[in-house]
This record gives sequence, structure tokens and C-alpha cells, in this order.
Amino acid sequence: MEPGPGAAKQPQEALRHAARLTSYSAGLQVLFRVLTFLLNAYTLRYVSKETIGVVNVRLTLLYSTVLFLSREAFRKACLNVGADQKWAQIINLLWLIVPLGMCWALLLGWIWLQLVTIPHPALVPHYGIGVVAFGLSAVVELLSEPLWVLAQVFMLVRLKVIAESLAMVAKCALTVVCVTIVPHWGLYIFSLAQLLYSSCLLACYVLYFVKFVGSQEAQRKSFPISTMSDLMPKYLYHQHVINPRLAILTWTFYKQSFLKQILTEGERYVMTFLNVLNFGEQGVYDIVNNLGSLVARFLFLPIEESFYVFFVKVLERGKDIGHQKQEDVCMAAAVLEMLVKLVLLIGLTITVFGYSYSQLALDIYGGSMLSSGPGPTLLRCYCVYVLLLAVNGMTECFTFAAMSKEEVDRYNFMMVALSLAFLGLSYCLTWWQGGVGFILANCLNMGFRIAHSLQYISHYFKLSENRPLVGLQLPGPLLLAYLGSAIVTSFSQATLSEKGLMALTVHVLLGAVCLIIVLITIFFTEPKLVQFVKNQFLSQHKKET
Repeated sequence: MEPGPGAAKQPQEALRHAARLTSYSAGLQVLFRVLTFLLNAYTLRYVSKETIGVVNVRLTLLYSTVLFLSREAFRKACLNVGADQKWAQIINLLWLIVPLGMCWALLLGWIWLQLVTIPHPALVPHYGIGVVAFGLSAVVELLSEPLWVLAQVFMLVRLKVIAESLAMVAKCALTVVCVTIVPHWGLYIFSLAQLLYSSCLLACYVLYFVKFVGSQEAQRKSFPISTMSDLMPKYLYHQHVINPRLAILTWTFYKQSFLKQILTEGERYVMTFLNVLNFGEQGVYDIVNNLGSLVARFLFLPIEESFYVFFVKVLERGKDIGHQKQEDVCMAAAVLEMLVKLVLLIGLTITVFGYSYSQLALDIYGGSMLSSGPGPTLLRCYCVYVLLLAVNGMTECFTFAAMSKEEVDRYNFMMVALSLAFLGLSYCLTWWQGGVGFILANCLNMGFRIAHSLQYISHYFKLSENRPLVGLQLPGPLLLAYLGSAIVTSFSQATLSEKGLMALTVHVLLGAVCLIIVLITIFFTEPKLVQFVKNQFLSQHKKET
């Protein structure tokens, strides 16, 4: 049995749930990224890189923008609730996501059709159909949002894994079949696949709740919904139709969501609206971006999402730590320290070994089309960005969980300036360095955000004996292991990687030996981290099986 939300308010239960959710989400992201990885490698052999660029940059940006601007603020505000809340008000608030999503889909769809450069029909046909299909897909997916929030709050973690896995498998299967049989359909294929994904996702959530609502399991979890009609919006007599406090908090996060979306997808907006790269170059950049962000998406993002839930349940938002339970504060600080160190080591490992093996990875994945051009340089730069992305994700996870509404508002003003600076840097650096300029701008952006989060965390714990930021400090032997690995693999890459199969095999074996040395050094120099990973992640798999 998984604990209900009332039990999750206890720090230990919340920590166990966050670790379990991270494990499930990480597994789900692994599946997604592997399937996408294989799908891109397969479709590259049947469709043009221009089509890949339009789908993975232009149309996916439309889809993700509609989703993010419609639901992100509601998710952040409504996840920090429990069984004692008036769920009818919360459900009414959550259903506002759907009309909001329709408005964004119509507005952004018109922009995508009228105000940006449209690909030539002979090169990428059916562009208009693609815009409509991806916008509609986002709206269909938003219909499941109230059910998603309920599943998260009441820790129905398997539902998310099963629903998204089935939807992704269906999408990939349809894409492969259509690309193989009717590749000339072009964007029709990807449009149908995207609509199938959203429809499957919605169907899984609806079917699950039809079975779950009113069941004995729901009663054991103190689930507040007794009939399916309770999941629909309704007028409430003699009380507020929506929760006023959550509505205000949602609006606060909503203002921030515009800025975060610009910072998250900034390079795609620059590519879409300023046309600094042609569609073929966008396709290559996106492929490298997907490959470079493989670990960031399937590991860092689930950790951030899951432990955000842990921090908001353990800490009281906006309260000085002197007025909170000290055992809760100590636990949050200890967990933050371990998580920061964990993602730092993962990011460093990717950076050190990514430099020497980027060209080989691209050659295996896409052949000379990727490995002979700017692809290796792009991927090497992206490995450095992944390190910054790891640290920023974890520090911002804690910062947003602990900030008061007023502090979030002040941060929003800073994000305005940061967003404008980022867009300007992206435009200038791209004209100077092409696709590498996008990555450099992202690195600078992440650096500023990390500095702000570190300053906030340091100030938050200044009156406490807890110092979670020591997680950023690494022991000398481990630093030497990373430095030695960087030197050995770089020399190997320069002298062996292009001298035949035998030399390439030696290059790979040297990298494997260096990686083993690094892992052994981590095991002996970071015993607390090893124990944390063993207790909070590995043990969860054993318990579930």
C-alpha cells in the first residue's frame, strides 16, 4: 500500500514518496528518451532533416508552450494540498486550465500560421495541418489535468507511469509504421501520432478513475471523491467557487511561468521567430540537443519534480526556519545537501567523458551527417550545459518550495531582466557562433540562476547550523580522479579515435577504465551519498518488487 496524503505530511513518509516517485519517473523518462532516441534514428533514414526540424522544433514548441502556459502554475499551486482541503473548490480551479488552454492554442496557432516563417510546401508539405493537430493535441491532454493533480497528491504514482508509457509506445508504433509505409505523408504522420498520444493519455486517466473512484482502495486512501460527477466543475452554494488562497498563489506562479518558459525554450523561440538557422540546421541542432539532454531529462527532471513535492510538504512556505519544526528543517537541509552532491557528480561525469566521446556517439547515432559537421562541437558544449542544468534544477527546486508569495513576486522582476538578456544573448551569439551560441547563452543564463538560488539558500539557513551547500564541495582525491580521466580520454580521443577499429576499441576501453576509477573513488570518498542513494532510491525498487 502506498501512503495517503495525510501520512505524507510526516517528513519520513514524504521523503519515501519523493524517492519512489523519482524512481518511477526516472524509469518513465528512460523509456521516453530511449524510444525517442530510437525513433529519431529510424526516421532520419526516411524523412528529411528539414521535416525533423519543423516537427521537433517548430511544432513541438507550439505544443509545449500551450501546455506550460496553461497548466504549470496550477500544478505548482495545487500540489501542496491535502485531504483536509475543500476539493470541490480545487477541482473547479483546475478545470480553468481547459478554457485557458483553448485560448492559448488558438492564439499561438494563429501566430504559428501567420507571423513566423512558413516552410516551403515542396520542402515540408502540410504545415498548416501540423499546427492545428499539435494545438488540438495540447488541449486534449489538458482535459486530464485535474485527474493528474489528484493522482499526484494522493500518490497514485503507477498511474502516471502506465498512462504515459502506453501513450508513448502507441505514438512511436504509429510513427514507425507510417514512416515505413507512407513516408510521403510527411507532417500528417507526426500529427496523427501526436493526437494519438494525447488521446491515449486522457483515456488511461479516465478509465483508471472510473474504476478507482468509490472503490475500497479509494476509501483506504481517504480519497475525497466518491463519484465521477464530483470530478466535474460545479457551482458551490454559500462558499467560494474556487479556493481564494490557491487562486492568488496560482496567479503568482502564472506570472512567473511566462518567464520560465522563455528561459526554458528560449533557443527554440529565437529559431522560430528570428530564423537565425534554417530548418535543416534546426533539425541537426535538435537531434544533438535531444542526445545531449538524455540524462538531464530522464534523471534530473524527475528528481526535481519529486523532491519539490517533498520540500513543500516538509517546509512551511515563507516562514522563517526559526518558526518551523527543527527536525523537519534538518531533514530538508540534509536531503538538499545529498541531492546537490548527487546531481553535481552526475553532471561532472557527463562533462568530463562527454568531451572525448561526443563524436563517437554522434557517428553511431546518425552517421557522418551528424559527426562530420558542427555536431560534435555542439554536443561537447552541451555537456558543460548539462552540469549547470543539474545544479540549477536542484537548487531552484528547493528555492521555489521555500519562497513566500512576496519573494516569488520579487524573483519575477529579476526574471524579466534575465529573460530579455537571455534572448538578446541568444540572438547575438547565434549570429556569431551558430548553434553553439544557443548553448553558450543557456550556460550564462543557468549561471545567473544558480547564483541567485545559492544566495537564497545561504540566507535561508544563515541562522541555522545546517549548511546544505557543502554538497557543492568535492574531496581532493575525487577531483584528481576527474582531472586524470579528462586528460587521459582527451589524449585518447585526439590520437586514437580516427585510426581504425582497433584504435577506436582502445579509446572506448580507456574511457571505461577511467569511469570505473571515478565510480570507485566516489564510493570511498562519499560514503554518506552512497548510503543516501542506497536507502532512498535502490531500496525503493526492492520494496516495490
